[in-house]
Amino acid sequence: MTEEVGERFADLFRATYLTFHRRDRPRAQLAGASRAVLEHLAMAGPLTIGEAALHLERAQSVVSEIVSHLVQQGLLERESDPADRRRTLVWLTPDGRETLRRDRDVLDVARLGAALSRLPPGQAGALIEGLSALIDQVPPAGQAAPAGQAPRAGQAPRARQASARQFKEEI
Repeated sequence: MTEEVGERFADLFRATYLTFHRRDRPRAQLAGASRAVLEHLAMAGPLTIGEAALHLERAQSVVSEIVSHLVQQGLLERESDPADRRRTLVWLTPDGRETLRRDRDVLDVARLGAALSRLPPGQAGALIEGLSALIDQVPPAGQAAPAGQAPRAGQAPRARQASARQFKEEI
């Protein structure tokens, strides 16, 4: 029975993806190296080019060139380090954050939102809660659940808990 349920979910997941995937442009608007720099800065916060090069395991000259290109595109900006004016940090601009967010989007959120809004009251929230509960059953990458024990429900990362709570409030 468990494998049958898994197969049914996999079929529905594929159908969901095919129904709601973005069609407005190629998803990969950013070049791989540019995306890597933006993603890393989004996770790590403002860094010097040297620090970013160390983190990304790339030559400082290569990262400097990528950063210069992203600055020209308006996706990054250089700013003085408030703690040490001799250091220059690079950080995402609002356009950089928005470009990165859009590049991460796999699904057509507007189309998906419209479909969810047509569900009977409470059903969209239940769907989101169910998917969150499913994801909660898988330990983070690199960690195994204790032998014979699944992770406890409700142990979602804070960001996922917040997004599910926000979604429920919006419905």
